[in-house]
Amino acid sequence: MSLGNLYIISAPSGAGKSSLINALLADLPRSTVELSISHTTRSPRPGEEHGVHYYFTSHGDFEHLISQGHFLEWAEVFGNYYGTSLPLIERSLEEGIDVFLDIDWQGARQIREKLPNVKSIFILPPSKAELENRLIGRGQDSAEVIQGRMNKAVSEMSHYNEFDYVIFNDDFDTALTELKSILIAERLKQEAQSIRHQALIAELLG
Repeated sequence: MSLGNLYIISAPSGAGKSSLINALLADLPRSTVELSISHTTRSPRPGEEHGVHYYFTSHGDFEHLISQGHFLEWAEVFGNYYGTSLPLIERSLEEGIDVFLDIDWQGARQIREKLPNVKSIFILPPSKAELENRLIGRGQDSAEVIQGRMNKAVSEMSHYNEFDYVIFNDDFDTALTELKSILIAERLKQEAQSIRHQALIAELLG
């Protein structure tokens, strides 16, 4: 039985999910938490490194891995494959590392069907107005694109009730503390502690 926990974390664009994940990874030891790295057949972009941002592979190799049942979930997007390696996740979990999957609610559904014990977290903004302000503040998109993102965000947020935990990212430090609290609480559950401290418990009860 694994010692680490597998987490799905989802959110609409602009809710601050990536910032929270990056802050969590920076604040906790690498030996306790990690973000799952996907396989992809697309070419690396400037600054991207194999094994850091993605595992870059060929179409042929990816399709071979599909046939071997290697992926927990995979999809083809604009002619390129993307997938989550089940063996890599299982290895990290067995080492006691909590693993985060940064995926949308649709991917979360697929994974829940295969791994019912996965924990899931949904990040919500404090208001629609604040979400729109964050999207505008990026300075990257036109008003039309931002409106499209807002419409998509509302659709995505309607699935919040499919997740185990919900965090409202109003104050960033508070949201980060709440995210850490979920990890701590899950690690303190009786079953997890019994496995992690089996020898100590046996000594205490002996």
